[in-house]
Amino acid sequence: MSPSGILALFIVSFCAISSHCATAAQVTYDNRAIIIDGKHRVLVSGSIHYPRSTTQMWPDLMKKSREGGLDAIETYVFWNAHEPARRQYDFSGNLDLIRFLKTIQEEGLYAVLRIGPYVCAEWNYGGFPVWLHNMPGIQMRTDNDVFKNEMQNFTTLIVDMVKKEKLFASQGGPVILAQIENEYGNVMSSYGDEGKAYMNWCANMAQSLDIGVPWIMCQQNDAPEPIISTCNGWYCDQYQPPRSNIPKMWTENWTGWYKNWGGKDPHRTAEDLAFAVARFYQLGGTFQNYYMYHGGTNFGRSAGGPYITTSYDYDAPLDEYGNLNQPKWGHLKQLHDLLHSMEDILTTGNVSYVDLGDSAFGTIYSKEGGSSCFLANVDPGNDKAINFQGMNYTVPAWSVSILPDCQNVAYNTAKVSTQTSVMVKKANVAEEEPNSLKWSWRPEMNEKTILLGKGDVTTGQILDQKEAANDLSDYLFYMTSLDLEKDDPVWSHNMTLRVKSSGQILHAFVNGELIGSQWAKNGGERFVFEQNVKLNHKKNTISLLSATVGLTNYGAFFDTAPSGITGPVELIGYRGDDETIVKDLSSQKWSYKTGLEGLNKKLYSSPSLKWQQDSFPVNRTLTWYKSSFKAPLGTDPVVVDLLGMGKGLAWVNGNSIGRYWPSFIAEGDCKLEPCDYRGSYDSNKCLSNCGRPSQRWYHVPRSFLNGNGDNTLVLFEEFGGNPSSVNFQTVAVGSACINAEENKKIELSCQGRQISAVKFASFGNPQGSCGSFVKGYCEGSKDASSVVEKACVGQESCTIDVSEDTFGSTTCGDDVIKTLAVEAIC
Repeated sequence: MSPSGILALFIVSFCAISSHCATAAQVTYDNRAIIIDGKHRVLVSGSIHYPRSTTQMWPDLMKKSREGGLDAIETYVFWNAHEPARRQYDFSGNLDLIRFLKTIQEEGLYAVLRIGPYVCAEWNYGGFPVWLHNMPGIQMRTDNDVFKNEMQNFTTLIVDMVKKEKLFASQGGPVILAQIENEYGNVMSSYGDEGKAYMNWCANMAQSLDIGVPWIMCQQNDAPEPIISTCNGWYCDQYQPPRSNIPKMWTENWTGWYKNWGGKDPHRTAEDLAFAVARFYQLGGTFQNYYMYHGGTNFGRSAGGPYITTSYDYDAPLDEYGNLNQPKWGHLKQLHDLLHSMEDILTTGNVSYVDLGDSAFGTIYSKEGGSSCFLANVDPGNDKAINFQGMNYTVPAWSVSILPDCQNVAYNTAKVSTQTSVMVKKANVAEEEPNSLKWSWRPEMNEKTILLGKGDVTTGQILDQKEAANDLSDYLFYMTSLDLEKDDPVWSHNMTLRVKSSGQILHAFVNGELIGSQWAKNGGERFVFEQNVKLNHKKNTISLLSATVGLTNYGAFFDTAPSGITGPVELIGYRGDDETIVKDLSSQKWSYKTGLEGLNKKLYSSPSLKWQQDSFPVNRTLTWYKSSFKAPLGTDPVVVDLLGMGKGLAWVNGNSIGRYWPSFIAEGDCKLEPCDYRGSYDSNKCLSNCGRPSQRWYHVPRSFLNGNGDNTLVLFEEFGGNPSSVNFQTVAVGSACINAEENKKIELSCQGRQISAVKFASFGNPQGSCGSFVKGYCEGSKDASSVVEKACVGQESCTIDVSEDTFGSTTCGDDVIKTLAVEAIC
């Protein structure tokens, strides 16, 4: 297969649009690759979402991304964050998209701008502002003029901002690709002909913006010329572009998975992720993006779902706090470096495929002057002995070997020689008593709201929470009053209040008293609340506090999914002889109050309001707590341990660190045996953390802290909890392990801290895994611990040559693959 003619659709007159003509880039494509300034590229990208980190974190994230072998950073643009109210825009702080793109450029990386503006991303309401839902006559993501006008306005706003700063590659900037819509092909059929018309409108509208670089649509096989359709998924090696003139591109390679409240911890192994990447490039792929490369944190109320946790770690190569997630980061870096060294032959060479039988496949890329080869074994259970071009190779199960010269194996996806970092959480050494914070408190309840049923808006029906609250808060009171005469048919000594809710949480008050609370175990399910109630003759007040935990973000017509109390709301009277009387309250006059008094008064940031200093109550619903603390010393990432709390919201120095819910335990069984990388991955494989809080620790970015002086932690506790054990900790590498084969050079690193000791070291055939290594029956003649201690102790990092020259000859025999196992303490 030879390259086709280049589509020169995006070549522009650079001097006409930029004063930096010398640095402007031509971005085109053919059926083999994205082409930048005439050069076919092997491009490796990674998703980092700017609102899920802080501006202070961005430079370090970019640096680690480049060092990890990335060429580009991919990000969504979050409409509801930038336009929280119609025509009122916010690009401040960590919403500074332009600053983020410039940070990418400063590190020498490209950018992929996924404008959407529907993003999914496990982000609240998929990135749509809720005011959009409440516009008269609107239907979202279909051929509807109201929606299209708003979408075009926002998309044009973003494009114009990027153009103004000359950040498209055609202007000398980093943005080489832009995306319109997002995974619409997955749901388009549900919208009928209007869906198809909308998709074509999106493509035409995007092209009309004249950005000078290609547009892409992911999961959209019928995307019209010249839009590039791309693949999303765990594996995209079998994906075939729908048109013969576009390259094979993978916009979302899921590095792990997101986590739900009540869910287990997901894990995708470095071996399987590398296998997926190598197979993609083996079979003609030339652009792939890790979703996520750094997941980050869902600050504020940004988490979607519903029931997406505040942590968006995603098991990404850079963890939630920006640390290297080893061995994933390092194992992929080695793969990226090798693929880049083969860039020319992969993108312009002739390609031939060899079926080696029994689930084994070879690929040969060749051109004048040399060739490069891939050997794949897709059998999930058995290693394969392969004879290829007259030479014998053993390819482990579910792995790819890469031979840059078609003779010598330079990399195998199943053989990890990068260190495994074991992260630990350490006590706040800046505190004399880090586990004994002093607390003040305030009750949340506003008696006027609860007892009098007075709100901001009154209607004669039950409203969806999106319509009544406009997503200004998680919390909405539904309130009504009820006059009951003694001769009312429903009156009895056995009455219940029944409420049908779409979730996620309901607290019911009658005459100012809490009669019960209920929440859905799965945020998407509806439930029926029913509790016994004692009512007065004459006037009664019913106040129902509904709480959402992230609005639905995915699926056909996701925007119309009900939220809050759907009704009916009924009073049930049970009489003798199995007689039941139902009084429907749904059509009564209902009053609505958005938010809570403490939120509206900004208790989390207002120093002037009084707090009670006496002994604080525990396990009390709807209660505010406040404490002061010193910032932990050093530069390691900071977390707050909220074990003992129920559910609520947290702020540090007025900055929201998100929702918390440590009382929600991850249910189910987790396998005790080590995760097997072999075989197809999905989000139900390799789960852990069963029987523990789905999220216990919450990220506090260093930029939120006052390094000198006091800091303030404020908690709004919704369910009832005990803050006595709340404390601040730092996250760092506790130990680093290596298990690498002979003839490799390995690096041990404590990521900025010194290696203090070597707990284990053996060269020969050691057994076990990190934390449980044991010596085998053969070893090198030199004491491995002494060798490693001499090279590493007292250093932040060290490099060791795994060979008999370093560790001495062994008696292992020629049939034993000699390895070095090390566990070092940081």
